[in-house]
Amino acid sequence: MSFHEVIRFALRGLAANKLRSALTMLGILIGVAAVILLVAVGNGSAKAVSDRIEALGTNTVTVMSAGRGGSSSTALTTGIADALIDPVLAPNVASVSPVVSSSATLTYEGTDHEVSSFVGTTPGWFAASNTPIGAGSGFTADDEAQGRRVVVIGRTVAEELFAGTDPVGKQVTVGGALFTVVGVLAEKSSTGFQDANDTAVAPLTAVRQVLTGYGALTSILVEATSPDMVDAVQSEVSTILNQRLDVSGNGGSGGASAPYRIQNASQLLQTQTETAETFTTLLGAVAAISLLVGGIGITNIMLVTVTERTREIGIRKALGAPRRMILTQFLIEATLLSALGGALGVAAALVGGSFEIVGVKPIIVPSSIGLALGVSIAIGLFFGGLPAGRAARLRPIDALRYE
Repeated sequence: MSFHEVIRFALRGLAANKLRSALTMLGILIGVAAVILLVAVGNGSAKAVSDRIEALGTNTVTVMSAGRGGSSSTALTTGIADALIDPVLAPNVASVSPVVSSSATLTYEGTDHEVSSFVGTTPGWFAASNTPIGAGSGFTADDEAQGRRVVVIGRTVAEELFAGTDPVGKQVTVGGALFTVVGVLAEKSSTGFQDANDTAVAPLTAVRQVLTGYGALTSILVEATSPDMVDAVQSEVSTILNQRLDVSGNGGSGGASAPYRIQNASQLLQTQTETAETFTTLLGAVAAISLLVGGIGITNIMLVTVTERTREIGIRKALGAPRRMILTQFLIEATLLSALGGALGVAAALVGGSFEIVGVKPIIVPSSIGLALGVSIAIGLFFGGLPAGRAARLRPIDALRYE
């Protein structure tokens, strides 16, 4: 009997019990689709967070207070921010942007909108933080020096307060003071947990006058001359801060005893990438359990099939069919079940990947498809081996006597 005829017999055996074969393939389908989609969700989530980190600029470091509420001598001030622009001690620093942040309610013609991040800073912040202007313009250094009450708003704020209207040139009330909208930020992607477009940016002096007062800064954004110089900038900034804040011992670089913390965007991106890879692997491993369950289903169904076809096996052996041929036929049946179920699972995953899942756009990679298909076929061979071996070991006389 040729290999072609063996395959034909295997297909005939599967077709004899269509519903049973379909339900067995359904188990493999669900397993393969789950593996591909959960890995895709992990990849999509990782990309969304990475995009947010990269949007902050991977050539920046952010200095923040350690939050121990201590004396004013350790607070971040504009004087400290100015000291970081030192061509001798910090030759790799391109720009420094002091930042204060607060929540505020913006009002326009009786419509209110709560903005959780109302930022006060200097004009260099837009380039350093990779936050371009989409419409209108940003404020200038003269606006900041004169304390002019102008503001650049995010897309969400513009849509909430100025639906169908160009907001540039309009005035909004913030903290009892009038601010003129001079620009709208370009739209940014969001992770699904926080709206990156629900923000407003104004000159540091104006925000301090109206909202935050003249206390400590929230943070200081330091831009390096290039992404390769970020680590050098972090070291330079630490040296200057240690001198200005009179930090001694091992408290440098934002250590446990320092009154400040330095957040390195490139290090944060690397840490997030490693975490995302672990998270994606965990999701794939959890989904793989359903593939294992599908494999057990194949074993169960093939054992039932062997039992039902015992007399057929006996007759074929009595007519001279070798043990290898019987073994091959039942292995092919099991493998066809897993391969067809796997192919349908891939199709289902490709369809499901076109929709957002829990607010995340899945990213399907070819390697996950190949791995899921390969595992499904391997499962067919492995779990089909037991019933196929049982069929091949049947003695013809015992098989013919089976009722």
